Parts: sequence; structure tokens; C-alpha cells
Amino acid sequence: MKKRIGWTLAATAGVLMAGNAQAQSSVQLYGLLDMSVPTYITHADADGNHVIGMGNGGEPWFSGSRFGMRGAEDIGGGSKIIFALEAEYRVADGQMEDPGQLFDRDAWVGLDNPMVGELTAGFQNTIARDAAAIYGDPYGSAKLRYEEGGWTNSNNFKQMIFYAASATSTRSTNSVAWKKLFSNGLFASANYAFSNSTSFAPGSSYQFAGGYNGGLFALSGFYNHVNHGGFTNQTWSVGGNYIFDIFRVNAGYFHYLGGQGALAQRHDDAWTVSFKIAPKGAFDYELGYQQMRVHNAAYNADGNIPNANIGTPDLTNGVHNGFKETLYGSIFYHLSKRTELYLAGDYMKLHGGYTVGSTFGATNQLELTTGVRTRF
Repeated sequence: MKKRIGWTLAATAGVLMAGNAQAQSSVQLYGLLDMSVPTYITHADADGNHVIGMGNGGEPWFSGSRFGMRGAEDIGGGSKIIFALEAEYRVADGQMEDPGQLFDRDAWVGLDNPMVGELTAGFQNTIARDAAAIYGDPYGSAKLRYEEGGWTNSNNFKQMIFYAASATSTRSTNSVAWKKLFSNGLFASANYAFSNSTSFAPGSSYQFAGGYNGGLFALSGFYNHVNHGGFTNQTWSVGGNYIFDIFRVNAGYFHYLGGQGALAQRHDDAWTVSFKIAPKGAFDYELGYQQMRVHNAAYNADGNIPNANIGTPDLTNGVHNGFKETLYGSIFYHLSKRTELYLAGDYMKLHGGYTVGSTFGATNQLELTTGVRTRF
């Protein structure tokens, strides 16, 4: 995701006195709006009909629309107290993305220190999600960093992100996270999400991630351990990207082991490769492919393959093998540093016992859209 542009509300001019020391504080309001219209989707109902509308069920193609505020207070010695509050909404109908949860993207407070790194607590991205973002698709940052990253919002290829999820979502509830970017380019991070229950393990998760920012390349990987619904799940992943001239190539691999009680353990092998071409001028171009293979996977109660880590298997209908593959691409035209128009599409194909609810029993789906994305 590109750097946010915001408005300073109570910023560098606001100086707080503490004895002879001065503490400088700032709060920034920012936001993003993404509107995909029109969007064409095949196999959009049980009768196999297509639909033309705004986004996919009102969802934008690339980025969840959001508004938020972030702040920092200098407490001396190079240290800062930092925080973020961020909410997501749908431009198509003005509704909250997650009814009843105002700050459904971020709600955390922490410490930023040159020696320690960044330590945060609250509701935030999993560090596995951020580590994998540099190779998960071609739309995010090419470098590991403290700022949280995002994966593309399109339903037919964002499911790979759930290999990096906690017990609740790809954001950790009741979590503590540490990140450190060293001067030599090395990056390290760790995360723990509390269950907040008398039973310590259920609902908890822990993750470790690391990587390296080179001159023309970046590498990263993570290990993820999740206790969800009485089952233990584990994932490890590795990948990276390389930039040469106007080209960027990304590639990554995910291996998942999912507990299924008395049934055989589910194991997934998934991989992705994508490209971005950004010549001088207003246009850039993206192309990607991903494949998710499942072995011994139980369906959920709806008869579909559940997402890794957060899905609940139905233990009564046996296990299944199959794979899902998706080819996707896009063209962006940048009107300014903050605003762009886009043309995008994807084609998903299901094989064997791999089923998803969005196709209503069909084995393929095509999605096409145009849209506009702007930031403030």
C-alpha cells in the first residue's frame, strides 16, 4: 500500500512542557476510498447467472475503504508513544464493514524506540501478514517496514492471506507485537495473541517472522501457531521479491498443517508468483497467479473448504483433496500521487474436491471491474 497522506490536527506546533524537557506530539487524520464500478461476476447465484453491480457484494476490488487517526508523542531519549485507530466502511452503501465494531482495522497503542524497535498492544495486523505482504501480491510495499501492509481485497485470490491469520482473523485481537528493523537491513518480529479465557490455549496464537531488505531485493518468512476451535494449526512460509529497472517479480510458498480432531490432519501447499511493470509515466501493470492445494481437508458446515486458521471443519463428512488456481491482472492510471483509475480482472478455477461458497457450486468464476481509488 502506498504511503498515506494525512492532515495534521494537533501537531508540531503543540509542545508540552515537562520540567526543562519539551515533548512534541502529533495526531494525523487520514483515509482511503476505493469504489469498484461497474463489476461483472459470473456464477453469482445458484442458477449460474452473472451480476453487474458495485464491487463484490459492495466490497471494493483493491482496498477496503477506511478512515483513521494515528499519533505520536515524543517522551525523550528518541522514544515515542504511538497509537492508531482505524475503521473500515463501504462506499457503495455507507455501512460499516463490520457492524458493531467501530475500529475494525486497528486499535492499538505502543512504544517506538531506536534501540528496542516498535512494541504495540491491542487490535492489529498479525506480523505474519505483514511479513508475507512483500511477496503475497504485487500491490503492496516491496520492503519490510514497521507500517502495517495490506493484501488485495479481491475475494478470488485474497484467501491465501489466511495462512498468516491468528485465531480470530488476519488481525490479532488482544495481541502484543514487536518489530525491529536493523540498520543492516535485517528485520525481526514476533506476536502473541491472548485467549483472554481461563483456558490458556484456545483462541491464542503466536508468530515469528524475519527477513532482509537488500538493495534490489527483499526476503522474508514466518512461522504461525494458532489454537482455534479446539484444533492446533501451524503454517510456515517463505518468499521475496526482486526489482530490476521497471520490473518487480514476487514469489512465495506456504505450507499449512490444520488439526481436524479424529480425522487425518489437513495439509496445504500453496504458492504464488506475480509481476509489476512500472514504466515512467502515468501507467503501471500487474499480473499474478496463485495455486492453493489441499490434502485431507474436511469441508465446513456449508460444504466448502474452510479458510486456513479461522475456518471450522465439519468432522462428519470425511476429507477431500483438490486445488484452486487464480490468474489475475490490472492496469492503473495515476491521475496524481493520491488518486488513480484502474481496470482489473481475475479468473478462478476449482479442481477436485475444492469448493468455495462464492461460486454456488460452479467450478470457475470470472470477475472484471473498473474503479477509482483516492487517499486523503
